[in-house]
Amino acid sequence: MSRRARTDVPPDTFDDGEGPEDFSDAAPLDESPEIDFDFEPGAVTAGTEVIRRFWTTLPASPGVYRMFDHKGDVLYVGKAKNLKARVGSYARGQAHSNRIARMISQTAAMEFVTTATETEALLLEANLIKQLKPRFNVLMRDDKSFPYILVTADSEAPQIVKHRGARRRKGHYYGPFASVWAVNRTVNALQRAFLLRTCTDSYYENRTRPCLLFQIKRCSGPCTGEIPLDEYRGLAESANAFLAGKSNAVKDRMRAEMETASEAMEFERAARFRDRIAALSAIQGTQGVNTQGVEEADVFALDEQAGQFCIEVFFFRNFQNWGNRAYFPKADRTMSPEEVLGSFMSQFYDDKPAPRIVLTSHAIEDAELVAAALSSRTEHRVEIHLPQRGERKNLVDYARRNAKEALARRLADTASQGKLLAALGQAFGLDRAPRRIEVYDNSHIMGTNAVGGMIVAGPTGFMKPHYRTFNIKSEELTPGDDYGMMREVLQRRFKRLVKEAPRTANEAAVAALEGGPPEPVPEPQADSDAFPAWPDLVLIDGGKGQLDAARAALQAVGVADVPLVGIAKGRDRDAGRETFFVPGRPPFKLPPRDPTLYFVQRLRDEAHRFAIGTHRAKRKREMVRNPLDEIAGIGPTRKRALLHHFGTVKAIQRAALEDLAKAPGVNAATARAVYDFFHAGA
Repeated sequence: MSRRARTDVPPDTFDDGEGPEDFSDAAPLDESPEIDFDFEPGAVTAGTEVIRRFWTTLPASPGVYRMFDHKGDVLYVGKAKNLKARVGSYARGQAHSNRIARMISQTAAMEFVTTATETEALLLEANLIKQLKPRFNVLMRDDKSFPYILVTADSEAPQIVKHRGARRRKGHYYGPFASVWAVNRTVNALQRAFLLRTCTDSYYENRTRPCLLFQIKRCSGPCTGEIPLDEYRGLAESANAFLAGKSNAVKDRMRAEMETASEAMEFERAARFRDRIAALSAIQGTQGVNTQGVEEADVFALDEQAGQFCIEVFFFRNFQNWGNRAYFPKADRTMSPEEVLGSFMSQFYDDKPAPRIVLTSHAIEDAELVAAALSSRTEHRVEIHLPQRGERKNLVDYARRNAKEALARRLADTASQGKLLAALGQAFGLDRAPRRIEVYDNSHIMGTNAVGGMIVAGPTGFMKPHYRTFNIKSEELTPGDDYGMMREVLQRRFKRLVKEAPRTANEAAVAALEGGPPEPVPEPQADSDAFPAWPDLVLIDGGKGQLDAARAALQAVGVADVPLVGIAKGRDRDAGRETFFVPGRPPFKLPPRDPTLYFVQRLRDEAHRFAIGTHRAKRKREMVRNPLDEIAGIGPTRKRALLHHFGTVKAIQRAALEDLAKAPGVNAATARAVYDFFHAGA
C-alpha cells in the first residue's frame, strides 16, 4: 500500500489523456466543464483545477481518495478500481448533480492511498468513512456493537453471560442480538431451562454455600457441589445445542426425561422438566417471525420518505429471529436507494462478521465486490441476494414494512420536536430555534462519589451518543458544594470545547438575550448541516445561585455568547410550578399546561435520571472495588490466581512474601508488589 501526502501538489499542468498515463475506461476531460450548479461557478472551477492538478500523476490502480476543504476537514472518502479514471470523472465536461458540484467547489486538497485490489479499497473506504465521518458520504448514525450470548469454555463450570466487544474469551458465541433487552430476556429464560450459572469466576470460586439463584431454581449450584460437574457440563452442552438451532431435539429429550420421571412416580423431578420446557417455549414464542428454510441471514430493507432514509436490519440465526434494529443514515436526498444501501452495508460490517447470506430490498451497487470483501473478513463465503419470490422475499417485505413504519414514526416525532424547539426558543428569547440543547445536573451523597451529567437534545430527540459524565475532581471543594461542582463541570466542558471547536463570538445570540421582544422563531430542519458541537441553549437544574455559578464558569473560559437558563423547582418540588431564570430578565413561569413546560420537564428529568444513574454506578463500583485492582501489574488473571490460591483478600494481606511467590502464576516481582502494597509504612 502506498500513500501520497495531500501537501504534495503536482505541477499545474493538465494531461489531455494522450500521454503514457492514458486510461481507456474514462471519457476525455474538458477544459471548460458544464456543471449544473446553484451557487458561484467560480468556486466549482477552482475546485476542478485542484482536482486536475492531482489527477496528472495518479496511477491507474485501485485505491481510496479523500477530498479536503480549506480547513483540512474531510469532505468525501471514495474508492476506485482505477484511481486515475475515478478522480478524472470529477473534472469531465459532463453535468454533475448539485451534491457533487458542491463537493467539488469546496475541495482544496486531496489525499490518496493505493491498494492491491478493489476489495481492499472497499474495506479501507468503509473504515475511513466510519472514522472520519465526511459530510458528503452516507453515514451510519448508530454504530454501537451488538450484544451476544457467550457460553464460556475456559472453566470447569461453563458460565452463560451477555457479551459485547472483541471475542477474546474461549467459548461459544451466539448472536448478534438486536438489543440488550433481547439478550437479557433470552439469558433469563435459559437460566430457568438449563440452570447455568451467570456469576463471575471469582464469585464462583469463593462460595461456601449456594446463592439465592439456586434457591429460586435458576442455577444448579455447581459452586458448592449441588450438582456433579459432569452433569452440569451436560446442561451446558444442551444449552449450546439449543442456541445452535437444535431446539426441537433438546425439547424432545426433556419431554422423554419428564415422562420417565413421571412413570417412576418422581413427580417433583417431572415438574422441574415441565418448567424447563415451558422456559424454552417462551424463548421461541417471543421471537416473532421465524424461518423454515433460512438458517443464517441478515435482512436489509430500505425505505425513503421526504428525502430521509430508514434501513431496517433483521438478524436470523439457527432458524430463529434474534431481533431487529432501525437505522437512519445521513445521506443526501439526491442519492439513490441502491447507493445508500450499498454504502451503509459496507460500514455496517466494518467491525462485525457477516452471515452466510445477506438479503436486500434493493440491488446494491457492486454487490459481487461487497460480497467478496465480506467473505475476505470471515471464514466462510458470503452471498448477497435480492430475492424475487418465496420465503426470502417474504422476509424482505416484512423488514421493508417495518422500515416504512419506523421512518413514518420518526418523521412525525421530528415534526413535533421541531415545533417544541421553536416554542422553547421563543419562550427563552432566542433569535432562532435551538438545534442543540445541553442540560446539566449533579449527583452525590454528602459530597461523596460526586458526578456531573450532561444530556443533549436536538431536532430528533435525545442525542444519547453526545451524553457526557464528569467525575468531580477538585479537592478544594467543600463536600456538598453544588455551586462549586457546577462551576467545575461547565469549565471543563467549555474549556475543552473552545480548544477542540473554536468559533467567533455569536453576537446575534447576545443581542437576542439583551434586546427587545423576540421575533417568531423558525423551526429547525432535521436534514440541515451536521449536528453542531456548540449548544444553542444551556439549561441548568437549579435557581439563581446555580445560574450565577454557571455564568461565572463560562466567563472564566472566555465564553459569553451561550444562552443560559436556570430551572428552579416549585414549592414542594412539584412539577408544573418551575421558575425560570434568564440573565437580563426577571424570573418567570410558563403556563401550567403549556407543552413547552412539559418539554422542559422532560429535559430536566432526563438529566436528573442520567446523573443519578451515573452516580449509582460509580458508588456501586466503589463498594465492590477489590484492593488488588489498585496494584500495578495485577490484572484479572493474576487476581484470579491469588484469590483461588488464598481464598480471600484478607488472607492475601496476611500472607508472607514467600507464600505469595508460591502462588501459581505469580512471579517474584509480582509477589513483592503485592506484599509492599499491603505493608507500606509497616
